[in-house]
This record gives sequence, structure tokens and C-alpha cells, in this order.
Amino acid sequence: MYSVVVLVYYLKQWGIEMSRYDLSGEVAVVIGGTGVLGGAIAQGLAEAGAKVAVLGRSNERGQERVAAIEEAGGEALFVACDATDKTALVEAQAAVVEGLGSVGVLVNSAGGNQPQVTLNDELSFEGIEAMDWQNCFDLNLGAGALLPCQVFGPAMVQEGKGSIVNIASVAAHLPVSRVVAYSAAKAALVSLTQFLAREWAEKGVRVNSITPGFFPGEQNRRLLFNEDGSPTERGGQILAHTPMNRFGRPEELVGAAVFLASAAASGFVTGTDICVDGGFLATTI
Repeated sequence: MYSVVVLVYYLKQWGIEMSRYDLSGEVAVVIGGTGVLGGAIAQGLAEAGAKVAVLGRSNERGQERVAAIEEAGGEALFVACDATDKTALVEAQAAVVEGLGSVGVLVNSAGGNQPQVTLNDELSFEGIEAMDWQNCFDLNLGAGALLPCQVFGPAMVQEGKGSIVNIASVAAHLPVSRVVAYSAAKAALVSLTQFLAREWAEKGVRVNSITPGFFPGEQNRRLLFNEDGSPTERGGQILAHTPMNRFGRPEELVGAAVFLASAAASGFVTGTDICVDGGFLATTI
């Protein structure tokens, strides 16, 4: 009998703690929700109870993500949107509000490295074209935080509440070889996150970032793996620098995203960066 009483007690305690991560009643927008990492976050926010708007350029992947969320019992909406286009974001915001309600959570996961600015035997730092550099910034800083925050942020400020989560990269903190433009853009994203956190703190809007380590996705799979599934030379170097000696799994970003989205769980957290990197940034030699 004693063990049953103890079990019930701890289950109640666990229930109280879990309620802190309940996002029921929230509307969450995930820009880049058609991608691997953004899609996993969208799924996780929906499982926590949020109504989720998936924004991205791929109608096929967007509809697949919405279908997966709905199949699991959640509510979701796909809005086709190019996040580098501010007008498109304004139109997307209107569609989300009409379809789901006012937005309380914004996750900015658009971004990625681009081959035009990736250094190799044929492209040196001196050879990077200014337009290609700017395009990388437009994607990772502009679409990745600046424009979405300009569009969705003011409504949150007006309502006096909200959480914005920007997806950064370990390259923002340790400039990773060969991807200088991407590293610089993600570093700027972290700086912008801290700036907005300070500006909007007293207005009830929290702004934080998540720094993923290396997670295989559409863009970097060939970089990390050979056709037989073994790590490439580059992939092996990354694993050697990661104490957990493996790549991340997309669902491992969900906990940090739900934590930052929930005011009950992280109401006093703003301007911070949560690393989900297997120890990558803790390693020197």
C-alpha cells in the first residue's frame, strides 16, 4: 500500500511539472517548418498542445507535415511563404491569424549554408562575390530572424506576451572552416536575438535562440555521409570534435523549443542561447 501511495504522489508531482510545458491555447508559427529540424519542432509544439502554422516554400513537404500533425491529433495549417520576402510574410501572418488565431510563439528555423560561399579548392575567401555573401545573409539573418521578427513581433508586443525562438548554429560561436558567410550570418542572428530580448523584455515578449550541433538534413547529408552510410572525412572530423560521438536527431531539439515557447516553464528566460550540440562547443583539443 505504501508503494502505491508514493507512486500516486510522484505521479501528481510529475503532472504538475508537465503542465508547465502545456502549450494548449497557443498558436505557434514555425518558419522553415517544411525542413527536417523545423518540421520536428513543429511536430513537438503540436504534441505539446499548440496549434501550429507551418510556413515554408515546399507545398508538398508542408502538407505532409500538417498531415502528420493532424494524424497525431493536433491542429495545423500550412502557408506557402518565402521568408526572404517581407510582403509574403505579412500575407502569411494574416492567413495564420485568420486560420488559427493570434500568434504567441514564433520559431525561426529558415536558413542553411550555400555552396556559392563554401570555400574549397576552387573558391578562396578572396573570391567570394559580394552578392553571394549578401544572399547568404538574406537567408540566414534576414529570413532567419530579421524579417519574421519585424512582421510577427509587433503584434506580440501589442498583446504584451509572446516567445520568439531563433535557430542559430554552433558556427555562430566557433567559426567552422569553409563556411565563413554562414558562420558570420548565424553570429549576427545570435546578436540580434540578444538585442531584441533587451528591447522587448518589459513588453512581455521573450526572445531566445537554440544552437544545434550537427544534425543530418537535406542540405548536409552528402557532406556528412558516404553513399554506404559511413561518415565522410568531414563527417569524421565533426564526430571527433563531438564528445557524444554522434550526430543529433531532429526530435532532440523539441525539448528546448517547447521549454522556450512555454511562459510557465521559461518565463524569466530571455536573451539566452541553448546549445543542443552533443558537447561540440565544450571541446577544444
